[in-house]
Amino acid sequence: MRVLSEFGKFWYDLIVGDDWKIAAAVVVALALSALLLTRTGTPDQIVAVVGGTLVVLGFCVSLILDLRHKD
Repeated sequence: MRVLSEFGKFWYDLIVGDDWKIAAAVVVALALSALLLTRTGTPDQIVAVVGGTLVVLGFCVSLILDLRHKD
């Protein structure tokens, strides 16, 4: 059981790391890209650009939230 627990902790640390907001943004970007590809039949190149843009946008939003002044 300990091995399974350590395995789960490793993957959580690898995927989520220090900022859960970026990991969530990547998951949302992948989900929206998959929906765009499967539901609308958009070409792969456009889906890749939209997915990459969503990841960068999620990173920027996370950065802005982290850099705000806390009162």
